[in-house]
Amino acid sequence: MESVTLDALDRRLIHALQLDGRLPFSRIAAALGVPERTVARRYHRLRSRLALRVVGLVDGRRTGMLDWVVRVHCAPEAVETLAGLLARREDTSWIAPLVGGTELTCMIRTPPPGDDGRRPFFEQLARTAGVREVGAVCVLRPVAGVGGWAGRMDALDEAEQCLLLPPRAAPVDQVDPTETVPVLSPADGALLRALSQDGRADLGRLAAASGCSESTVRRRIGQLRDAGVLAFEVEIDPALFGYPIEALLWLDVPPAGLRAVAEALAGHQQVAFAALTTGPSSVFVMVECRSVSGLHAYVTDELAALHGITRIESAVTQRRTKRAGPLPAFLAEKRAGAPSGRAAAQ
Repeated sequence: MESVTLDALDRRLIHALQLDGRLPFSRIAAALGVPERTVARRYHRLRSRLALRVVGLVDGRRTGMLDWVVRVHCAPEAVETLAGLLARREDTSWIAPLVGGTELTCMIRTPPPGDDGRRPFFEQLARTAGVREVGAVCVLRPVAGVGGWAGRMDALDEAEQCLLLPPRAAPVDQVDPTETVPVLSPADGALLRALSQDGRADLGRLAAASGCSESTVRRRIGQLRDAGVLAFEVEIDPALFGYPIEALLWLDVPPAGLRAVAEALAGHQQVAFAALTTGPSSVFVMVECRSVSGLHAYVTDELAALHGITRIESAVTQRRTKRAGPLPAFLAEKRAGAPSGRAAAQ
């Protein structure tokens, strides 16, 4: 990635895109009080330098899928190869080797457990050369960071946000377990795959990818968003906002304290994502900090002030091999030539 420095207008643009990744440049320009061509130029500059990308994401809970936080302990020489293999999969996200060189984490989306005649992903992963131990916890419910990290959403005032927010009501986060899982057609699948690569792809490209008319694509995107199936995320390195330290936290919280801890995490600016999970630690958290001393202060001050947390395990990420969306096509093709391995590449 080329060196990039964000100025005030860049940050306002990013905030606007996080409110709605498909907002027309004309609407953003009107709210920001700058020419439309300036907004378009800024966006394309950031995107061409791989500093910014808008991706369409599917909420697995609303389509009957399960999300897992996976920790993989492996031989030091296997970390890079394994990260590359996992990054090329369509069902992985948030892949990060950890500082120390013998562990990486990622998120993986799978169907519910069942005998479908295939070897489960986790069994495949455990058999991969160089892997020593695999641990996985199921995400029960996200509790913070849904809709964007607060650290990049403070550039627009309330009046500007009101001008930009779409009339569509945001779906509630809580998924009703009795609700019927939406049925996605092959055309929906093709449309969602295209949006996962480029959430701002124009209707012509999306129509060609899905085999539908542009009017059908426009209508279907609206339907999927209203149903809570589809949302848009802005991918950008927190370091560009002055937060170069990313840490992963596993919190032990007894059941009686989960609600209060979850509500508190949702209000912490450092928290990019948090979820209730299965496993020995019932809360998983991603935090972004300005420095190691900032991470120390967050743990010893803000987290220590929360009643109910009995234990904290933390780890600092080395970098992100993959974020929320799939690798851009040209990067996927480049990594397709990487050394192959067993299982995880299947």
